[in-house]
Amino acid sequence: MKKYTYPSVLSIAGFDGSGGAGIQADIKTISALGCYATSVLTALPVQNTRGVKTIFPIPVEAVAEQLENLMEDIVPDAIKIGMVHTPQLVEVLVKQLRNYPDIPVVFDPVMVATSGHRLIEEETIAVIVKKLLPLADIITPNMDEAAILAKIKVESLEDMTQAGASIKKLGCKAVLLKGGHQKTKVITSLLFDESTTPRTFEFEKIKTNNTHGSGCTLSSAIASFLALGNSLYEAVDLAQEYVYQAIKQGADTQTGKGNGPLNHFFNPQKLNKNELV
Repeated sequence: MKKYTYPSVLSIAGFDGSGGAGIQADIKTISALGCYATSVLTALPVQNTRGVKTIFPIPVEAVAEQLENLMEDIVPDAIKIGMVHTPQLVEVLVKQLRNYPDIPVVFDPVMVATSGHRLIEEETIAVIVKKLLPLADIITPNMDEAAILAKIKVESLEDMTQAGASIKKLGCKAVLLKGGHQKTKVITSLLFDESTTPRTFEFEKIKTNNTHGSGCTLSSAIASFLALGNSLYEAVDLAQEYVYQAIKQGADTQTGKGNGPLNHFFNPQKLNKNELV
């Protein structure tokens, strides 16, 4: 009798009780795309669709034990990292990830919530830049986060081009700079990888407030498509189409009184099975 494994994706991220972002969005996305989701909780933000009220930290030792315990048992095919809000937490993750250089890492540098709430301090950013970015196969900052990393204003496509090139020089292999905050009818995201010029992705802007967790969803979708065997470019392309459709299919639904969630399950896939060698 043949035996199989599921393509698995590990989400290392913060909590969102409202279900639209963070580890909840990651698990929904990974599952909807036919992968098996595992998770390590890094923080407990108290939030709803209207914003973050406060953040309760998870003890660093607890994060380390969660990660060690999982990696001893279910080694993932890809890893998505979201909210890492203290230097000590970054150190714990870096120490573990160095042991698994062949597992692709997608890092969503969660620094600013959709509500505009700043989620991270300068000391943590410095450690992220020095130690975590070099371990990432791709990072996925939005325009606000790119401004923090590149230390310039990022308000236009020209600014994005300059910021993306600057961020890539910090040590990560690729940067997807998301253009969702653009105030144009067509939004443009830029992928900085091994190509000599950034690759562009364009989508018509959807009129909706239901974009809560779109960044979490995109990064976990990229990780899922990598776990399914796609190249980095293919994973980015497929993930952006998935997020676009998830926003489009959930645009007319009200969940909460603020920025509502995406429709992660607009087209759920069966859980994939790979033959065990």
